[in-house]
Amino acid sequence: MRFTVSSTALSSKLNALSRVINSKNSLPILADFLFDIHDNVLYLTASDSENVMKTQLDLTESDGDARFCIGNHDLLEAVKGFSEQPITFDVDQTTNIAKISYQNGLFSLPIENADEFPQPQGLNFAANEIVINNALLAENINRSIFATAQDELRPVMNGIYFDLTPEYLAVVASDGHKLVRNKIMTIHSDQPAAFILPKKPASLLKNLLGKDGDDVTIRFDERNAQITYSDGEIICRLIEGRYPNYNSVIPQSNPNTLTVDRLGLLAALRRVQPFANDSSNLIRFHVEGGTLQLDAEDYDFSKTATERISCEYNGQPMSIGFKGTSFIEILSNFDCQEVVIQLADPSRAGLVLPSEQPENQDVLMLMMPMLIND
Repeated sequence: MRFTVSSTALSSKLNALSRVINSKNSLPILADFLFDIHDNVLYLTASDSENVMKTQLDLTESDGDARFCIGNHDLLEAVKGFSEQPITFDVDQTTNIAKISYQNGLFSLPIENADEFPQPQGLNFAANEIVINNALLAENINRSIFATAQDELRPVMNGIYFDLTPEYLAVVASDGHKLVRNKIMTIHSDQPAAFILPKKPASLLKNLLGKDGDDVTIRFDERNAQITYSDGEIICRLIEGRYPNYNSVIPQSNPNTLTVDRLGLLAALRRVQPFANDSSNLIRFHVEGGTLQLDAEDYDFSKTATERISCEYNGQPMSIGFKGTSFIEILSNFDCQEVVIQLADPSRAGLVLPSEQPENQDVLMLMMPMLIND
């Protein structure tokens, strides 16, 4: 069986698929790409047993249908350096060899039986569906994924929570110390539903989704999700369990409001943070009048740092402690010019919001305070 395909198109698809494949696999066949040629279209699949990623591309020509598997590493290495040119696969399923020829040469690789490649479990997606703009989904995953946890005892915290309500879709992530909540007002459902997307498929989507304006369809049940985008799909196992009530930790009354230039505060924190204690990373925020003062100290090594930046502040003078590295992460995941920091008192969480919310969205990030010695 023979088929011809564009080298750059194939290389691009294989590179995207390769992110699913683990370096160590429960089954040897999971180190392979599954090739399925049908009606002059090449369907490509990669899997790590929990996540299955599929894509397709049109063939220049083919003389029939076939299914087989090829090891990912050798094939990726072979095709990644090609300039744009047609490459032809001659597949002999009797000898289990694929000969791959191009303008200046030829190489051959062993193939394996496609029947050994595991198929995704039967999925029951009748109940729940979310249709969301490609770029909007990428933006929300980008904004949230840094706040997910790595917690073996509470696996529900290790993913991004999608909470579909009658008013909005909330995209939430938290590690117990910081929290991100994005509300998308244009997506809602009379039938509430929710799922927890693991970090790996979330990262895959973040890298795959572009800004072409197409929609992404997410269909899900209690255990699995099928996420279909412009040129492929991901089928993934969800994290099972009940996500904590994220709304209950967001303080509702925050009379002290600080508005500050985001990049200015970010730069100041990056200068001060290396002087904080390595174990606590504590930065003291003291705000009074039109000045925010940042203090870091590590008395074990006789290090201290202080920096003042101007701000707009409405509220009582206050000192509150935050973990410097986490606050830097929060500021880095906004793209606005100014942020608004809302504070209740030094013992309650601080809220960080963009000075102007994105259209049809409500973005909020939260930081738990740290105890400081006055």
